[in-house]
Amino acid sequence: MKRAVVNLGGSTASEAALGEWIAALAGSTLPLVIVPGGGRFANEVRDAQKSMGFSDKAAHAMAILAMDQFGHVILDRDDRLAPARSLQDMERALRGRKIPVWLPSSLAIPAPDIRASWDMTSDALAAWLAGKLGAHALLLVKQTAAFSSGDDVASLTARGIVDAGFAAMLPAGVDFHLAGPHDATIAGAMLSSGKLPGTLISRSVAAVRKTG
Repeated sequence: MKRAVVNLGGSTASEAALGEWIAALAGSTLPLVIVPGGGRFANEVRDAQKSMGFSDKAAHAMAILAMDQFGHVILDRDDRLAPARSLQDMERALRGRKIPVWLPSSLAIPAPDIRASWDMTSDALAAWLAGKLGAHALLLVKQTAAFSSGDDVASLTARGIVDAGFAAMLPAGVDFHLAGPHDATIAGAMLSSGKLPGTLISRSVAAVRKTG
């Protein structure tokens, strides 16, 4: 069965829908890997960098460790989830009918193809992982409804809905879906039936218009 990567954005951490999303993802019949956002943990790194003046390289590593922290919050909520630090861990979890939660620091910090930059948030890292896994789809879960099927990656980047590094990291052939708060209530039913919630986003509106 084809696989998906789901980035549960850090902005969901303080929302009532967090539990709803975790339960929906944990009950998925579609094989998927959860990528945690950095959320408030990454914001602490941003604030610390301003006051302490450490480099973007150090901040990059610390922000990825912040994703690990939110990952542990997610893991704490449901026994159907399993920690995964490597691609092998993900394979084992999926074979054991668990949903892996990626704790990215071991893989992502030393990766030479991930730039040490604030342009590379969990959005870009989730796209990077989708490529490594050969996933067929990528879903970003955000706390905004300010998007539609008329958007493309460029328009979402321009409005700051996805990070500046996302477009370059999104592999060819991976379907990109975006979900907002309104999708939380139906996510469980969709995932349990093997479907991804959210809106399918084009890579380029111009390209769609040209072929249409």
